[in-house]
Amino acid sequence: MLAARLAQYFCFTELGTNWRTEILAGCTTFITMAYIVFVNPAILSETGMPYAAVVTATCLAAAFGSILMGVVARYPIALAPGMGLNAYFTYAVVKGMGVPWQVALGAVFLSGIIFLLLTLSGIRKLIVEAIPAELYAAVAVGIGFFIAFIGLRNAGLVVAHPATLVTLGNLRLPQTQLAIAGLLIMAALYARQVKAAMLLGILSTTVLGGLFGLLKWQPQSLALGSLTGTLLQLDIRGALSLGFAEIIFVFLFVDLFDNIGTLVGVSKKAGLVNEAHEIPRVNRILLADSLATIFGSLVGTSTVVSYIESAAGVTAGGRSGVTAIVTGLLFLVAIFVVPILGVVPAAATAPALVMVGSMMISHAAEIKWDNPLTAFPAFLTIIAIPLTFSIANGLAFGFVAHTLLQVLAGRGAKVNWVVYALTALFLLRFFYLGAA
Repeated sequence: MLAARLAQYFCFTELGTNWRTEILAGCTTFITMAYIVFVNPAILSETGMPYAAVVTATCLAAAFGSILMGVVARYPIALAPGMGLNAYFTYAVVKGMGVPWQVALGAVFLSGIIFLLLTLSGIRKLIVEAIPAELYAAVAVGIGFFIAFIGLRNAGLVVAHPATLVTLGNLRLPQTQLAIAGLLIMAALYARQVKAAMLLGILSTTVLGGLFGLLKWQPQSLALGSLTGTLLQLDIRGALSLGFAEIIFVFLFVDLFDNIGTLVGVSKKAGLVNEAHEIPRVNRILLADSLATIFGSLVGTSTVVSYIESAAGVTAGGRSGVTAIVTGLLFLVAIFVVPILGVVPAAATAPALVMVGSMMISHAAEIKWDNPLTAFPAFLTIIAIPLTFSIANGLAFGFVAHTLLQVLAGRGAKVNWVVYALTALFLLRFFYLGAA
C-alpha cells in the first residue's frame, strides 16, 4: 500500500517508470559520481581542512542535497560539492588570497543564503524562464560534449599537449585499454537494449580490471565522529567584510548558472521540459540546491551543485525523484564503505560518461540551423561548454550572442528585460572577474 502511494506521489505511471528502473538509475548515478568522495577531500584538504572530516562532509552534503531534491522537487538530479568551485575555494581564495578556510566556508554560506532569497523571491525562476528556447537544446548538446570529453580524459584517450592543447593518449596503457574494453561492453549492452547497461558495464569493467590486477585497494576507516574537524567551523563574520564581495559573487554566479545549465540539460534529456519550454516545479529544484549549499557550508565543504553525471541515471531510465533519493542514500552508506568505493577505477566510470555524452547529442536536431539568429548562439553555447570546461561560460556566450543578434537584427524591442539584465551580468562577469 505504501509503495503504491509513493509510486503515485512520484508519478511513476505518468513518467513510464517503476521501482526497479529508478533504483538501478540511482545506483548508476551514484557509481558515476562517486569519485567526488575522494576528489573533493583531496582538493579541500590542501587548505588545511582535515581530510577525514571533508570526506564525511562531502558524503553528508551529497546525501542531503540529493534526497531533498528527490523528495521535494521529485527530479532525478543528484547534488554534491561542485568540481571547479572546490578548486576556486582552495587555490584562488584560500591559497591565492591567504583567506582562512573557515572564512571561505562563511562565503559559501552567504552565497547559499543569497541563493535562497533569490529563489523565494521568484527571481531565479525568472532567470530560468528567460533562457531562450533554442538554448535549451544547445545546453543539452554542450553538456553532452562536456561529459564525453571528461570521460575521454578520464579514460586516457585524450591527454594534454603543449602544442595542440589535446591529443590522443597512449593506447598501450593498461588503464586506457580497460576503458576501451568497458566502452565496448557498455555499447554492446545498449545495442542489445539491456536497461541496466550503464550499471552492468561499470561493474563488468571493474571485475575485468580486477582480473588483470588493475584495481587499487586503499583501506581507511572513517566515522561520523571525524566530522568535528569541520562541523560549524565557518566564519560568517569574516566573510561579511567588504573584501569578500567578489568571492561571494563568484560562488554565486558559477553555482547559479552551472545549476541552471545542468537543470536544463538533464531535464531535457529526461523529457521533463514541457512544450512551452518550462520546467515544472522549478522553484522546488532551486530551493533544494540553495539549502544544500547552506547545509554543505555548515558541515564543512564547498558549494553544492547539481551534477551533470545525473544524466547517466536518466540514460539508465531514471525519471523521478526516487533516482536522486537512492543516490543520496548510497552517499550515506558511502561514509562507512569508502574503501569499497575506491576499488571502482576511473576506467570503469569513464565509458559511462562517453556513452551519456553521445546520447545527449541527439538534441542538436531540435535546433533550427538554417536560422542565424538561432544557430549562432546555439553553436557558441555548444562549443564553449567543453572548450572552457564550464557550463556557466557556455550559457553566458550563448546568452550574450542571442541578445546582441536580436538587437542588431532590429528585434531588440521583443527581448525580455530579464534577458537584458542577465546579458549585462554576463558581460560584467567576463570583463570584471574573467572566467571562474
